[in-house]
Amino acid sequence: MTAQHMQTLLDICAALSAERDREALLSRILDTAMDLTVCDGGTLYLLEEDGLHFCRMVTRSFGLRQGGHDAPITLPPVPLKPSHVCARAVLENRLINVPDVHQDREFDFSGARRYDAMTGYHTRSMLVVPLTNDRGGLIGVLQLINALTEAGQPTDFIPEMEPLVTALASQAAISLTNMQYAEQITELMDSLVGALSTAIDQRTPYNANHTRNMVKYAARFLDWLERTGNDWSFDTDRRRSFLLSVWLHDVGKLVVPLEVMDKATRLGPALERVESRFAIMALLDRIALLEGRLDEAAFSARTAEREEALALIRKANTAGFLPDESIAAIEDLAKRTYTDENGEARPWLTEKERVCLTVRKGTLTAAERAVMEGHVTATARILEQVAFPRQYAQVPEWAAAHHELLNGTGYPDHRTAESLPREVRLLTILDVFDALTARDRPYKPPMPVEKALAILHSMVREGSLDEEILALFEESRAWEEAI
Repeated sequence: MTAQHMQTLLDICAALSAERDREALLSRILDTAMDLTVCDGGTLYLLEEDGLHFCRMVTRSFGLRQGGHDAPITLPPVPLKPSHVCARAVLENRLINVPDVHQDREFDFSGARRYDAMTGYHTRSMLVVPLTNDRGGLIGVLQLINALTEAGQPTDFIPEMEPLVTALASQAAISLTNMQYAEQITELMDSLVGALSTAIDQRTPYNANHTRNMVKYAARFLDWLERTGNDWSFDTDRRRSFLLSVWLHDVGKLVVPLEVMDKATRLGPALERVESRFAIMALLDRIALLEGRLDEAAFSARTAEREEALALIRKANTAGFLPDESIAAIEDLAKRTYTDENGEARPWLTEKERVCLTVRKGTLTAAERAVMEGHVTATARILEQVAFPRQYAQVPEWAAAHHELLNGTGYPDHRTAESLPREVRLLTILDVFDALTARDRPYKPPMPVEKALAILHSMVREGSLDEEILALFEESRAWEEAI
């Protein structure tokens, strides 16, 4: 092996190690082997359980190139029978050099002869090399056809080239195996993310829909950025990192109690207790009427008063927003008492019920909201335990910061614009948009897109959201099915 050959081999190995696209790597393996041996044709097979599958086929003198997404090969796999030269290379894990296939009687070259008869090609020599990785695993075969003289005529593959091709095949197998390991890690991450999403779905279906909606919007938005040639672009790793952060941004809700997360009304199940108390009050008044301790006029007045109060409670329980007068009326009710069957004074509303019913907007009390907001801290704590690969190292930070706002009024750390990357700003917009427009939230009706966008723009004006990113999102119309 000459110094020039060694340098060429080192350059090829470096190029193979640097290639990250699987389809490009497969093509490069065959092309570099053909360049190294100066041959006219070649086939790359990959080993699977049912035989050797055609992966790439090249005949340079015919301008023929098959394999990959653009020109898939439909030939059936070669069975692992010793009569086939490529199969023998695998079965015996050895290089096979055939000077002239037409003179050879050891292997079945009927396929090559039929090909020659149909096309006018003349297959002469073959160099067949198994692809063996660093763990001794066989993953395929490299079959080179028709070494060429300087005049371009078919000749034998010289024995001196065999160590070079063997080394190349080994490096190719290692590169393919490493890529396969990377793909398996990616698949593992996907499956774990899917499992977490399923776990959330089992607890509360609306949250899983929320996450899936956000992933769809995010993917469509990133596609739109690429399609329109926007300066803000995402390479493969950054795109994947961002989508993973979207998938995982609410994983902390696994530890939020369902009575908080799924609280559809201000009182929740406590409404039944309030209604039972009012029913008891009605029965006590009925008894007082029958026993003569209450006259008809007083009985009717108290009945009307209770019914009016209960109507107010039911309305406040489900209202989206409570004005001052409604809150004041609830506060007055909370001060009222009735006398139970033992002669003891009891409040119309307990202190906890009063607190719940006087929540101005939404359904959660301050204490419940603190529990709910704790899901962000839980998200950070959970994701910090995950050993993300280096290219996905930003996922925990992006996911855990989705409730931070540019003006520092978000949570949990009250970060400001200077510390919030664009990915977090986008994630926040997606989160708010879906929260406003979601059709399956138990505590509110969906909001029309136009109104949701108006609210997002109002948040821009108050300094909470990124104006440029919101404009891009609005232009992309990523929430639509067909964009």
